[in-house]
Amino acid sequence: MPEIVINAREAAIGPGMKVNRILPFRKRRMVGPFIFMDHAGPVSLGTEKGKDMDVLPHPHIGLSTVSYLFKGKVTHRDSLGVKQIIEPGEVNWMTAGKGIAHSERFEDPAVLAGGQLEMIQTWVALPEKDEESDPTFLNYQKDRLPVFEEKGIWMRQIAGEAYGLKSNVPTHSPLFYLHVELKKGYRLDVPLGYEERGLYVAKGTLALGSQQYTKGQLLVFSKEEQANIFAQEDCTLMLLGGDPVGERFIWWNFVSSRKERIEQAREDWKQGRIDLPPDDKDTFIPLPDDKFRRKDPPPEALS
Repeated sequence: MPEIVINAREAAIGPGMKVNRILPFRKRRMVGPFIFMDHAGPVSLGTEKGKDMDVLPHPHIGLSTVSYLFKGKVTHRDSLGVKQIIEPGEVNWMTAGKGIAHSERFEDPAVLAGGQLEMIQTWVALPEKDEESDPTFLNYQKDRLPVFEEKGIWMRQIAGEAYGLKSNVPTHSPLFYLHVELKKGYRLDVPLGYEERGLYVAKGTLALGSQQYTKGQLLVFSKEEQANIFAQEDCTLMLLGGDPVGERFIWWNFVSSRKERIEQAREDWKQGRIDLPPDDKDTFIPLPDDKFRRKDPPPEALS
């Protein structure tokens, strides 16, 4: 049986954007190196409300953000000058390292109508040796990610290695991350070989032994726990986990092994020392509960 079952909670990440927040949870902060997980959608809004969904430029340190879409499209911009539209089945893997800012905008209003936007975003904490690395951004189109399919099951290896599949997305520590479609009446073993493992039910209902689990629940397993799940209806699952990277502090969008580094990042963002995306720098998200507002970043923030 799972060590713990985490029920998603509603969280607001912008004026018009509410998500289901899975990690972190007060009784379980991380699963392997995964320290954050949000499930957004399916979203259905009138086309006139599309701008309310935009996530304005905001900073990160000490982590990799991993964006994965089931439906819709999102435009990513970051302080490296990258502009990338991500579509379903692709992976945006942005490593913040010592500091980066990015935005996520929904520039095609049509995708917000009729529930045409659904995405998962996770954060992967970096090992201490990589926390101050230079920021990077990579997009992997779906034909570059390994897929396995047989009767009743389909899976895409987003990152890491499991079930004999290995993704070419570079990671900084041992982990696995998969999108799985499991048809009603079929079974699947949760992969072994990692210290911590999780299974998130994005859609459907499944059974494990005599217990039933449904949409919005994350099941967390220890290394030794054998887990054979049975789909009681068609299920969309996200499997993730890996080996722990050690204690991490998290505040807002900052992750670090050192409290004082987060304090430094707070001040860096407040003073404009983290660059904004060069073609998306007119607005930004200020520090939470912070009265500071800069109309334009100082010259050094644009270099």
